[in-house]
Amino acid sequence: MPGFLHIQRPVFSRKWLHRIVTLSVFIILFLVYWLSFPDPLFDDSTSTVIEDSEGELLGAKIADDGQWRFPFNSIVPEKYEKAVILFEDRYFYYHQGVNPVSILRAFGQNIKDKKIVSGGSTLSMQVIRLSRKGRSRTIGEKMIEMILAIRMEQQYTKNEILALYASNAPFGGNVVGLDAASWRYFGRSPEDLSWAEASMLAVLPNSPALIHPGKNRALLLEKRNRLLDRLHDLGEMDSISCYLAKLEPLPEKPLPLPAYAPHLLSRVYLNLKGSRVNTTIDKDLQNRVTDIVETHHQILRFNEIHNAACIVLDVETGDVIAYVGNTSNPENPEYGSDVDIIMAPRSTGSILKPILYSLMLHHGEILPGTLIPDIPTHYIGYTPKNFSFTYDGAVPAKQALSRSLNIPSVRMLEQFSLQRFYYYLENLGMNTLYYPSDHYGLSLILGGAEGTLWDITGIFCSYARILKHYSEYDGKYDPLDISGPNFFTEQSKSIDKKKKSKELSHDNLINACSIWLTFQSLIEVNRPSSEYGWQSFSSSDKIAWKTGTSFGFRDGWAIGTTPEYTVGVWAGNADGEGRPGLTGVTAAAPILFDVFHILPTGSWFDPPLDELRLVPVCRQSGHRAAVNCQEIDSIWIPEAGLNSLPCPYHQIIHLTENNQYRVTSDCADLAEMKHVPWFVLPPVQEWYYQSRNPDYKPLPPMHPGCISGESIEAMDLIYPKHSARIYIPYELDGIKGQVVFEAAHRRSNTTIYWHLNNEYIGLTQHIHQLGITPEKGNHILTLVDEFGNVLEKRIEILDKEE
Repeated sequence: MPGFLHIQRPVFSRKWLHRIVTLSVFIILFLVYWLSFPDPLFDDSTSTVIEDSEGELLGAKIADDGQWRFPFNSIVPEKYEKAVILFEDRYFYYHQGVNPVSILRAFGQNIKDKKIVSGGSTLSMQVIRLSRKGRSRTIGEKMIEMILAIRMEQQYTKNEILALYASNAPFGGNVVGLDAASWRYFGRSPEDLSWAEASMLAVLPNSPALIHPGKNRALLLEKRNRLLDRLHDLGEMDSISCYLAKLEPLPEKPLPLPAYAPHLLSRVYLNLKGSRVNTTIDKDLQNRVTDIVETHHQILRFNEIHNAACIVLDVETGDVIAYVGNTSNPENPEYGSDVDIIMAPRSTGSILKPILYSLMLHHGEILPGTLIPDIPTHYIGYTPKNFSFTYDGAVPAKQALSRSLNIPSVRMLEQFSLQRFYYYLENLGMNTLYYPSDHYGLSLILGGAEGTLWDITGIFCSYARILKHYSEYDGKYDPLDISGPNFFTEQSKSIDKKKKSKELSHDNLINACSIWLTFQSLIEVNRPSSEYGWQSFSSSDKIAWKTGTSFGFRDGWAIGTTPEYTVGVWAGNADGEGRPGLTGVTAAAPILFDVFHILPTGSWFDPPLDELRLVPVCRQSGHRAAVNCQEIDSIWIPEAGLNSLPCPYHQIIHLTENNQYRVTSDCADLAEMKHVPWFVLPPVQEWYYQSRNPDYKPLPPMHPGCISGESIEAMDLIYPKHSARIYIPYELDGIKGQVVFEAAHRRSNTTIYWHLNNEYIGLTQHIHQLGITPEKGNHILTLVDEFGNVLEKRIEILDKEE
């Protein structure tokens, strides 16, 4: 129309709209196609499986759904691969998830037979069907399988798809997957299957029910043999091999799975349920150690000792190469054979004593021969006793360790400090100290705390590793050398035995020389005199070993190490029942040494000479030699030991010319005196020491005219000690009992006069024990011997209610 502006509509609007809609639909369909693929494809629960260091099966636990279904295995053995592809999908490596020829052929067969006799499924489609949990075989479901199979081929390689099939195919009953089927039916890994076995497993998923006993087994045998003939025709085996393969019988019934390390399997199950764990276990050694433990178990059970455990570590790596968590008692489940003793906290007995000894050497607080008091010892609420209930008076520290004496160990811990020792135990790897240090008190060194065989064997192994690496690292330390045991191959240092921290240090929690001196004490054969039989454990091969026995004979420990291996053993009853004669030496040590006998032998540790100093020491006291020491030895000690006190026991005494009496300048002419160095122990130590050491010379008596010049203590109280707090015992009838006070005098036949609060209460001679019933409150106890020597102590008497 004239006068109006003509506006022309875009000519491409409808076409572009159509294209946009088409593209959008395509994108949506593509996204649906791409995102519809399930991830993960299989989420079924799996069995928990452990393998040895070579990949051999050690044991397995059934999956939560009751199926024997091993975790996914990406490796498919060659024989099974060829058999299953030939049987199920010979064009597997050529199609992209769907084989049109197979689909058309199956369609024609189904039309001909008027029922579904063939699905034309490829292995890829079968994997999809397995993942969709056996849905009904409809045309719609088949289309979904085809689409998802094509999609899967774009995400997975052919090898991965084949592995998915092998890991999830049904093999009859509750057996799923090639790995489980191989072990359940043939008792071996898939890699070791014969052609006949691989072929049977290739045809079985097609009709899993054929494995069950009955007439169907003839059909299974026929299908297997037909597949063997086809493999022969393709040149996979010669005619003789094919003939022999067809003679192999079918398996009769499922076999039990191996159970070489059941307690380790249970441990993995608790923490990594449904996983396949490749462990550091040496299967052959595991079986031999198990046999040793079971052999000794047959002996121990006669004493009603029903449980034992053993762990073997490789020192270099800390790898667990044998793990026997308990004995086997299938007929008596009440004995607790299912308990993993290696991880069970148990009273440590004396097994921690070497750690305390090494720490005191490390800090220079003792030398190997330092005399430690071994006398009756009383603390508030605690009175430690030696295993033999005897006393040596004083004993060298290294001998106290090798003989496992309790009282010297408690006194050493008191000197070192309970809190310090607690700190070191935690940092060395003891993970069972659940309470503060004061909760355990000084009994910590005698089994007052609980420890596990895992942790404590690991500490001994760390010690051996530190010492072994000292020269290799040029006198430096790797913090990683203090580490607990490990049974995971992936975490093993054996992957790279030179693996160490980026920075080595000259300092360490414990130095090599202290460990070396400790091990030197532990290779000595001295053991508690009451633990008969230790002599039979002497060996030409050096082993640093220590036993432990808990209070009440409930736990027997034995841990030993060489530069190559550390072995830990526990014996006892899982329920904590004690048994007479259940000691570390009699119950655990025989197992320890039998295990070492089957381990390869090697050389001993090299002494860390850069950290050792050769110094003169007093032969009698073990301290650094002082000017008054007459008999001197030269020994190797840690550098820190140079700061230790010189010998405090040698004193210059003054004698008459005939050596009969001691004198002072107040009663004798200096020109007539003989000045002699003399080894003098405190009175209580001397009392017990001289009975064990006949060559000990007690001090000569003081000359009668020189009594007032006595400068050396003549006597001391054994019980009570100064400022002691004492409870008065009550008899069964409720009457207040007596407290027995005890003293020691350098001359036992001396008469001692006893006073309480300056009132005379009695005298003793030879055996200085006196029973009294003091009243509640503070008192002063005074002892006066016949020569006028006076000893005064303050004590506090408490009532039983306090």
